[in-house]
Amino acid sequence: MATGDDANKTKTTTDDKPPADETFESIGVCAELAEACAKLGWKRPSAIQTASIPEALKQRDVIGLAQTGSGKTGAFALPILQSLLDSPQAFHSLILSPTRELAIQIAEQIEALGEGVGVRTATLVGGVDMTLQAIKLGKRPHVIVGTPGRVVDHLENTKGFSLRALKVLVLDEADRLLNLDFEEEIDKILRVIPSERRTQLFSATMTNKVAKLQRACLRDPVKVEVSAKYSTVDSLKQHYLFIPAKHKDCYATYLFNELSASTLIVFSRTCDQTRKLALIARNLGFGAVPIHGQMSQPKRIAALQKFKSGERNILIATDVASRGLDIPSVDVVINYDVPQNSKDYVHRVGRTARAGRSGLAVTMVTQYDVELYQKIERLINKKLEKFPLEEEAVMLLYDRVNEAQRIAIQQMREQDERKGKGAKRGFKDDDDADKLLSMMGRKEYGGGEKLRVTKQSKLNGGRGGGGRGGGRR
Repeated sequence: MATGDDANKTKTTTDDKPPADETFESIGVCAELAEACAKLGWKRPSAIQTASIPEALKQRDVIGLAQTGSGKTGAFALPILQSLLDSPQAFHSLILSPTRELAIQIAEQIEALGEGVGVRTATLVGGVDMTLQAIKLGKRPHVIVGTPGRVVDHLENTKGFSLRALKVLVLDEADRLLNLDFEEEIDKILRVIPSERRTQLFSATMTNKVAKLQRACLRDPVKVEVSAKYSTVDSLKQHYLFIPAKHKDCYATYLFNELSASTLIVFSRTCDQTRKLALIARNLGFGAVPIHGQMSQPKRIAALQKFKSGERNILIATDVASRGLDIPSVDVVINYDVPQNSKDYVHRVGRTARAGRSGLAVTMVTQYDVELYQKIERLINKKLEKFPLEEEAVMLLYDRVNEAQRIAIQQMREQDERKGKGAKRGFKDDDDADKLLSMMGRKEYGGGEKLRVTKQSKLNGGRGGGGRGGGRR
């Protein structure tokens, strides 16, 4: 740490592994909360928690820079809960998040940590009835978690809601908050909360916008930086597949089939591609569910819950799901599209191999993606290995994948026509897809034998065995 005369004290931790003998109690967390951590399976504090929690408990403003999956939520949630134990107060803390899903997850984690101490939370996100949220605010929660736009909506329209007595402000995934153009909303919030407060800003990167925000809302902060360089965890096996673009769906289907016993998140670049790939997968008997920005909030939550509960084992998503979401059972991440921003690669593959667990990431690289892929390797300073597969076995899937593509396009067209001319396009929800499958003469998946085409089964004219998330054609 720098000297006390420095305007911006910095504590930099280059290793993302804290000392083996470190405990939550040893960094200042009280016994009740340490016990809550143990119940959640948090055996020891992570590096970002070890470095930032003692500073927050001293009422210092904190800037925390750490890669995704590093335990940032615990780093700001535990000091908030400890402060509430010492001095309970309504509207004590406000946590701002860039996405609805992340806000909901943060609220769930705070409720789990604070279950034994009676913490009350309210989640303010778009896509949900404001009246129901106003009722929650009327119960005077201790902690508010939300997206900036909806928080401003309530500040301007909900009678009796005020943040004039706020003690703690947290900006999570600050780089993403600013990339999504929330500056105006954040500025409105900063104008109505007290200047005498504690502020914690957490980000994966220190961009110019984040630095500007830091100067605007933090006072004499301590900067905690863990694994400053972009990196991926050692327990993550990373592979690439160099493939012709015209056969991309065949290769994706092959991966779904080979990894059918695993839980997968598949990242696609656009909402329409996410819709189409989910329908192709479902037409072939895989338990796939989509999530993207054109879905309503209740349907996004329902889709995510189906994946988290194990009802579906493949989540096909745009980058809306790539930051902050902690889904413990994700075994594999597939980059169906190479991310255009190479930094997003780190956030995507960070969905697996979390908290010391192992994981697998496969990136599908076409002839048009070579330059983007090379940027990723330079960023993480690592050469990826080729994923082992038999090209011949992949191409045996061609006819069935081609048929599934044709049906998926027809399903999307019918779905858009049903919404009416000029309506906003978007995948309605999982249940609508089930109805469409039935309308198209396809049997519903789930509980039956999954279509599993391998070299052996195709040559013998038969079908292979089932797998997790399976169904039947």
